[in-house]
Amino acid sequence: MNEGIPEKVIIVEGKSDKTKVKNIIREPVEIICTNGTISITKLDELIDTLFDKDVYILVDADSAGEKLRKQFKREFPEAEHLYIDRMYREVATAPEHHLATVLLGANIDVYTQYLDR
Repeated sequence: MNEGIPEKVIIVEGKSDKTKVKNIIREPVEIICTNGTISITKLDELIDTLFDKDVYILVDADSAGEKLRKQFKREFPEAEHLYIDRMYREVATAPEHHLATVLLGANIDVYTQYLDR
């Protein structure tokens, strides 16, 4: 493991998702925004840079998020998919404790205060 270079990568849709997740995570994790959609060319470039990392997909529980998730499942089947509860719909609006639980379930170290309800 290279010191200072994150071995884990979380792919989210937007900047607000990135900010929310970043505040909860305790370990060095690279968080990449797709800004909602991603072209096949951009996706291929991204996959080339991520081949040796643990990649997690965390997108909204809506039609745009599902479309993006399907694209990643097809083009990058090695990635692990993390799901928020459908009742929250968006990563950015999901409660911190819910996101912390989802991330912890994927062996991503989170600040313990977010695990309290």
